[in-house]
Amino acid sequence: MLAGLCLVAAPAVAAPGNDVRPVVRTEAGSVAGVVEADSGVAAFKGIPYAAPPVGELRWRAPEPAPAWQGVRDGARFGHACLQPPQSPIGLYSGGMATPSEDCLTLNIWAPKNARGLPVMVWIHGGALVGGSSSEPMYDGTKLAQREILVVSINYRLGLLGFLAHPALSAESPRHLSGNYGLLDQIAALHWVHDNIQAFGGDPDRVTIAGESAGGLSAIALLASPLARGLFEGAIIESGYMPSYRALHEAVRGQPSGEAAGSALAEAAEISTAEELRAADPKALFKAGLATGWQPEPLIDGFVLDRQLAETFARGEQAKVPVLAGFNEGEIRSLPFLMPDAPATRQEYLGDVRRRFGERASAFLAVYPGNDPKADVMASIRDGLYGWAAQYLARQQTAAGEPAYLYYFRHSTPAQRERNLAAFHASELPYVFGQVGAAARLGPNWPRPPLTDQEAQLSDAMMGYWASFVRDGEPRAADAPRWPRFTLRQHGYLDIGEKLSPASDLKPAAFAWADGLVARRREAGRGWRLNIGFSAYPSPERPR
Repeated sequence: MLAGLCLVAAPAVAAPGNDVRPVVRTEAGSVAGVVEADSGVAAFKGIPYAAPPVGELRWRAPEPAPAWQGVRDGARFGHACLQPPQSPIGLYSGGMATPSEDCLTLNIWAPKNARGLPVMVWIHGGALVGGSSSEPMYDGTKLAQREILVVSINYRLGLLGFLAHPALSAESPRHLSGNYGLLDQIAALHWVHDNIQAFGGDPDRVTIAGESAGGLSAIALLASPLARGLFEGAIIESGYMPSYRALHEAVRGQPSGEAAGSALAEAAEISTAEELRAADPKALFKAGLATGWQPEPLIDGFVLDRQLAETFARGEQAKVPVLAGFNEGEIRSLPFLMPDAPATRQEYLGDVRRRFGERASAFLAVYPGNDPKADVMASIRDGLYGWAAQYLARQQTAAGEPAYLYYFRHSTPAQRERNLAAFHASELPYVFGQVGAAARLGPNWPRPPLTDQEAQLSDAMMGYWASFVRDGEPRAADAPRWPRFTLRQHGYLDIGEKLSPASDLKPAAFAWADGLVARRREAGRGWRLNIGFSAYPSPERPR
């Protein structure tokens, strides 16, 4: 570990215009940051935490970043990891750096005179297919002003981050493949542990945080023995915890990760590790589309010992405080997760009774179908995001750790006009302070109005998040006390038009989803998108 230098005591260099830039020494070399004039926050961008995973290093575990001479310019983000092009009309598009395979970098925002401050490591979302730490909304300046360091990381995506194949496993000393994206995240956490003190951070007070696929990643890191001891808290926003493939064998009705990767390679007329590394990623992407391959963590006995839900059920996860929650309108911006909804309540009732059989009455007690489309969306939301958040809170509480749950219902006129009220990721501008006139949001994002109410909500959420990073308890000035989730009192924070402490968040919906997962686990079956309205027909027997 580096001895560490307070930012104010670090060497400095003159930039064009005679501005003085802070320079910090990492284990691989020195990097020059840029100080924002208004806030005094220093940003260090595009710092390599691992070697570029290209050529012979493609589909290998990350290796240490090579040392460099002189002072590296930290004024610009590194490349985003390779991914399909963003849609110009997509809700979540806009602003990230150019994609490349050479992408394993991170960014740091540190407040003025930082010394021994807690650290939040942000893991971006994007379904493990897209996204980047360079997305403008993830700018860490506002959070860093709350006396924490903010680190955002890239990690390999899609087939470059999660492809398994027998030929890749055969060349591995542990006979493993896949999970490269998770190994990247773990390598980034090791880098933070070894280097963050030089930027004014405390390596023993690190909190991982992420939304969507970043939340999924944080759950996987909680479960992974390889990440143990690298963080002291976790924030999971709209995370999810389905069952996953095993690397080597078919389990829970799913072919192995290696079999899925073999089908992709065969579609691209590839059979060896050498051919995979020589292939054009675009050709592999097309083969993935043709075979239905999707990136996901794999149960490999090394990075992940068993299904994540089972790890938490056995109490084998990291024993750290957790803050977790989900949004009321998650599925409004994710229509691909939606099955077709019956047009009328009569059709809905007939459909549910026909497909659910003896369990139809229990489902209809929670989702009666008065508004069929709304109930279908709610059932998918609750089975995917709601169940994961509450399950995490319950299992961490059972393990003796503090847990805090939230339900984000706040929406804006621009969202409601587009039927996107409280949509997936809509809490992020408030968490990162992106609600004012200078908010850095994508071109298609429904912008929050410039009102005191929006600013106050963002101020409170930044306060809660930063406080949790500091000491494991979310607190905010001039805001309600966030009740701790306990096994007797299921407290949560309702984030609607105002902030309201509450208890027992959708108990019937959680009980339905939890019972479904429990039955599937007992029967040796999987739970993926066959949840909520899509749960049946599903014979619950091992296969």
